[in-house]
Amino acid sequence: MNRSNGHPHDRSIVDGSAGSDFLQLDIGEAPFGGRADWLAGRLRRAISDGRLPLGSRLPATRVLAAELRVSRGVVTEAYQRLSEDGHVAGRGRNGTVVVAALVEAGRSAGAGPGNEAGIGGLFTVPPGDDIFDLIRSAPARIDLSPGVPDLTAFPRAAWLRAEREVLGGLAASGFGYGDPRGTPELRRAVAHWLARNRGIRAEPDEVIVVAGTAQALALLGQVLRADGVEEIAVEDPGSLGVRQHLRRQGLRTPPVSVDAEGVRVDELGSHGAVLLTPAHQFPTGVVLGGARRRALMRWAGDGGLVVEDDYDAEHRYDRPPVPALRSMLPERVCYAGSVSKLLAPALRTGWVLVPARHRDALVDAKRFADLGNAALPQLVLARLMDSGELERHLRLLRRRHRRRRDVMIAAIRDRLPGAVVPGAAAGLHLLVTFEGPEPGEAGPLSDTDLAAAALARGVKAHPLSWHRQRPGPPGLLLGYAASPASVIADGVAAIGDALDDVR
Repeated sequence: MNRSNGHPHDRSIVDGSAGSDFLQLDIGEAPFGGRADWLAGRLRRAISDGRLPLGSRLPATRVLAAELRVSRGVVTEAYQRLSEDGHVAGRGRNGTVVVAALVEAGRSAGAGPGNEAGIGGLFTVPPGDDIFDLIRSAPARIDLSPGVPDLTAFPRAAWLRAEREVLGGLAASGFGYGDPRGTPELRRAVAHWLARNRGIRAEPDEVIVVAGTAQALALLGQVLRADGVEEIAVEDPGSLGVRQHLRRQGLRTPPVSVDAEGVRVDELGSHGAVLLTPAHQFPTGVVLGGARRRALMRWAGDGGLVVEDDYDAEHRYDRPPVPALRSMLPERVCYAGSVSKLLAPALRTGWVLVPARHRDALVDAKRFADLGNAALPQLVLARLMDSGELERHLRLLRRRHRRRRDVMIAAIRDRLPGAVVPGAAAGLHLLVTFEGPEPGEAGPLSDTDLAAAALARGVKAHPLSWHRQRPGPPGLLLGYAASPASVIADGVAAIGDALDDVR
């Protein structure tokens, strides 16, 4: 009901000049009988053009109503409409806060070279180099992007305790320049962690600490390119981000098919190197089968090189652990891991192990990239690893992530009937694929259209086609680890409604 229609308090301002310093609102511009619509529209426009950024607090309804000399019901109704749209939310004593931004039609927010369409055209053009920056900044009520753990579970108290212990015992020399390979403490802790959790036997001197897997790939790309490698085959479907990092180093990334047993080793042929996610293939979630592993080891033994991205192998729920490829043939495998999926991407801490013939070149590349990672976070992380705190944190995450995965599977079954979900036994996301059009439907489903329709309903997800080099069934990548159960269910429901829109 529009409570602004015909209210006597509203009519009293016709001959007066009533306005607010907030957004320079002038109630004289509002039509009779539509003041709530007018106010909601002005607020939406301010959210869209950035005058009300995320986190902004709106005036109290009583205050704004007094300044505009309208009934409080007019302001309450305008706020309620924005709340129903998902753009503002009540925060108790903190008032009404902007929680999701609009983007004006035709406005290229965040546009830049290679992505001129910006957020407004996020799914209408092929993804550019800045696509992940753009989608992270795209406003949404619910973020189901893949690859993020539950950041609210970060062990703040344990981290602070370890940091105090480190600072309390750190010699003055510890604040100086260190070894570009990383601190001895973290390299030793990582070697022990890999032995316990991934079946890899390595000496601390073999471990090189890097700024996450992204830097590991960049440094490896430099080293291998200098060694005469011109291409690294990649899984298809496989990570768009991985391809971007490798291509940035001048390497070609020919696709190799993935099926229910993992990468098709028989397609590797004369390729000299391949990048794999064998413990939990991205994005399908399948595990590289035993026969394929043996075939891969034979291929590597004949001169092939494997780059193993062990990006979230620790997050498993319904299957036994799978040893890392590095544990089977260390002199033919470059191994990369990080704490981005264990603790937080913001730590920018990972590690890489390479065959001995590449190790000095990789250390040189790291040295000239940044002189080595910051030492203090390394020492704190080493303390968490050595104390068993990181294992305790992982056990907590597994329980929480498993519950959220189960909620997402149930929601998919309920709201996306007919969708196929492979590889659900581990990881932080689910891949949802869709078969061909139903009888009477106009044509094949576009997953970019579906992702755009979902974003219009306030839900972020990745279209599977972003992570393909060759045609294949449409799908979405839905992350579940970072969202509460109720939010997951609402997000999948909105995707179900979006699916109805595009079919």
